[in-house]
Amino acid sequence: MRKLLLLTAVILVGLVFIARLFYLQVYDNSNYDLFEDTAIRKEFNYPKRGYVYDRNGKLLVANQPSYDVMVIPREVVSLDSTDLNEFCSLLKITREDYNKKLERATTYSPRLPSPFVSQLSKTDYAVLQEKMRKYEGFYIQKRSLRSYQTTIGANVLGDIGEVNRSIIAKQPYYRLGDLIGKQGIEKTYEDILRGTKGIKFIQKDRFNKNIGPYKDGIYDTLPKPGKDITITIDAELQAYGELLMNNKRGGIIAIEPSSGEILTMVSGPSYNPNLLVGRDRSKNFSKLYRDTIAKPLFDRGLQAMYPPGSPFKTLNALVGLQEGVVTTQERFSCNMGYRYGNRKMGCHAHVSPVNMNIGIYESCNAYFANVYRKIMDKYDTPAQGMDVWSNHIKSFGLGNYLNNDLSVGQPGKIPDAETYNRGYGENRWYTTFTLSNSIGQGEVLATPIQLANMAAAIGNRGYYFTPHIIKNIEEDSIPSDFTTPKYTTIDRKHFEPVVEGMFDVYNKGTAKYLKVQDIEICGKTGTAENFAMIDGKKTQLTDHSIFVAFAPKDNPKIAIAVFVENGYFGSRFAGRMASLMIEYYLKDGEITRTDMETFVLQHSLEHEYEKPYSGEPFGINRQTTLNPVTEEEFQNLLEIKSEIPKS
Repeated sequence: MRKLLLLTAVILVGLVFIARLFYLQVYDNSNYDLFEDTAIRKEFNYPKRGYVYDRNGKLLVANQPSYDVMVIPREVVSLDSTDLNEFCSLLKITREDYNKKLERATTYSPRLPSPFVSQLSKTDYAVLQEKMRKYEGFYIQKRSLRSYQTTIGANVLGDIGEVNRSIIAKQPYYRLGDLIGKQGIEKTYEDILRGTKGIKFIQKDRFNKNIGPYKDGIYDTLPKPGKDITITIDAELQAYGELLMNNKRGGIIAIEPSSGEILTMVSGPSYNPNLLVGRDRSKNFSKLYRDTIAKPLFDRGLQAMYPPGSPFKTLNALVGLQEGVVTTQERFSCNMGYRYGNRKMGCHAHVSPVNMNIGIYESCNAYFANVYRKIMDKYDTPAQGMDVWSNHIKSFGLGNYLNNDLSVGQPGKIPDAETYNRGYGENRWYTTFTLSNSIGQGEVLATPIQLANMAAAIGNRGYYFTPHIIKNIEEDSIPSDFTTPKYTTIDRKHFEPVVEGMFDVYNKGTAKYLKVQDIEICGKTGTAENFAMIDGKKTQLTDHSIFVAFAPKDNPKIAIAVFVENGYFGSRFAGRMASLMIEYYLKDGEITRTDMETFVLQHSLEHEYEKPYSGEPFGINRQTTLNPVTEEEFQNLLEIKSEIPKS
């Protein structure tokens, strides 16, 4: 009887174990991970990345086929010397490269696929495909690479590159070898452009051979293509701006004031976006990255913070009117500058005394020094005055990030009371300590896009839209933040006299030689002092050339900021370039001021950028002899212009 009970107990326990194992293997999938099953091969099907068009429907970015050789290290069968040499030859790598790549893949995962050689050309793929059966553990995976249909706008379009381990850790969607937007709109709109990968699960037998879809493909998914997008850039205007910036360094930003759409975003020097496509991407990127002199990867239109110079005076005029400390007719004398204590802020020769209109179109430093002091002195302490002034200025989008949809940017700098409390101590500084702010120097810094946005706000008489680069998303809408106006702290009634002053800059002021027939342009020249630390000594270099403008005067269609490093005074280079860009845009590519165009194209500033490395002396030298380009290069530039396609 006892033996029977023991046998029955053993049988019952055995049945329980069998039932449990059957349940776990057949019915319970709670702990089963299809991706971890080494008996199932995973093949990803990469989607078509979304196309990119300019505002006029011109295709800028498309796709081209690319092929990656993938490896599953544990499935690799050792090759004899002949086959290994052939395989390496087909992949255009050395045997040492082969060993390193295989070791790296094994370190990542011996049982999961990882890229072995990426981005084969169609020709290389065609030859290799016929022989892949010889190389067990390797297979070819198709995907698409970017095909840039243009040579312009590298800083706008950006590029795509392989993800690294830190990205994979943060975003599980990506796997080793996947591509992601690295810069420009490719980065900003990655989630929209990339689409969604599809996947196939393939069952393998005990000999590691594919035997067909796992469970008849019920877990397989199809790829979902990325959405096409239209950006706000005008490709023709962008190409023309890059042409004008040839042999110069700086940034050009143009905005449509009525919408905040960015029309052009030039950074000079630039590069051909096609350099960062294909197997040479890494080599070319390293070359661009290591160019620490020209810095072609540094977007000067968005990241470079410069003293805004005289264009900033327009804001001080508006703040003075808003605070009620000055009228448009109140006059201040200017005797080649403004004296305070034993110091003097210099100014160029012009009529005196000066009212607001003259102060703007003659760019009088003394006038704006007086206005600035009156703003500060309205309040009990300089600190109170400084904070009021700072808040007004910041309402124009300066001193902070614009919260746009661009992949990079800088906040600029607008000081407040705390800035000077940290530097001098609380209640230990006075208005005269900060007087350079009145003319856009001192502690004030701005990026070209901020200055273009400032011009748009003035042209709109008191409001702006967040500058943005997205115009349309396929089957979607753009963020409402980009279509909501932002209002400044200045009442609309105060803008008209400032607009008139900027209009007179072209009629009888510092830009009177830059007028364009049949276009009412409002602008402001600027010349910003330029300092650098050289051999441990603060050294003054050649001034920067600045110009901001909008046109037409009423209901403007374009607002622009041009910044040319070491470009001398504002009207020499920046003013000419801004006038040409405005005419090109408003007259559909027609240029009547060919004299200005010839001047800009014929002259180079490369000699200015070589000075710090040649040991030549520095100093303010606004009359420095201009360096003409060769006749051959000038003709090449004219040919490039003739090839800019017209809509």
